[in-house]
Amino acid sequence: MTAEIQLNDPQTLYRRWEESQWSPFAVDLDHDRQQWPDLDEARRGLLVFALSSLIVAEERITTKFSGLVGAYGSEEEATFLATQQVDEARHMQFYARFQDEVIAEPALIAAHVERGRGAVSDAFRQIFDVALVEAHRQLVAEPDNLAAKVRFVTLYHLILEGTLGLTTFRFITGYLDEHDLLPGFVEGYSKIHHDETRHIGYGVWFLRETVRCTPDQADNVRAMLRELLPHVAASLKLPGDGDGDAASVLGVSEDELREFALHGLTRRLGIVGVPLETVFA
Repeated sequence: MTAEIQLNDPQTLYRRWEESQWSPFAVDLDHDRQQWPDLDEARRGLLVFALSSLIVAEERITTKFSGLVGAYGSEEEATFLATQQVDEARHMQFYARFQDEVIAEPALIAAHVERGRGAVSDAFRQIFDVALVEAHRQLVAEPDNLAAKVRFVTLYHLILEGTLGLTTFRFITGYLDEHDLLPGFVEGYSKIHHDETRHIGYGVWFLRETVRCTPDQADNVRAMLRELLPHVAASLKLPGDGDGDAASVLGVSEDELREFALHGLTRRLGIVGVPLETVFA
């Protein structure tokens, strides 16, 4: 099955990046500014939770990425990875601008991140503040260490972007579209999603090529998944408990969130050549 699926290599992904430029300051937020004060407490609580998670995550994945650029295997790969770091900074700027202009008083990005950090779960912090930081530290220390690169890409591209990121996008934008809310945020978030699907494409390509050439690296993919999947499941828990909580507002259960996340991860692991059923075997 995996041999029949054509993946884009870094040079192709780079060319697509060149054709997909956008500015976080060009998105029209006028309607969002008008709608935000009229949102009820439950809706606003759900969106503040989601936005807090997004800006905390984006700060981490922007500032803990340069090690992968330094671990490039070819000039084409280095070129694409440099574009991903630009993308992450752009995404962080968009979320900060939305905080500045729609939700809160203008502030430095660090202030928005610190405020958002108070809203995220311990499981979320374990992934972004502990596992990602440590994986990046190891890659910076040993850029030629293939095992460190495999662990980092598994964490960053399969777990953070490919599982948590895609799941959050699917359900938050679905809810906002259904209720005709925050069209500027949906536009910007959709552009971010487009960028991140390109990033995920790189991660799947790199891991598949690596596992094919060096089969024992599959064990590093499995090890990272075994370590973090329990935290991923816990981080998909919505805030609140009972009537009026975030799950009720969103209109989906936590089981539905996790099922969507697991389905996507299972499919991508199949392409990589490390089936999910082998992770806990």
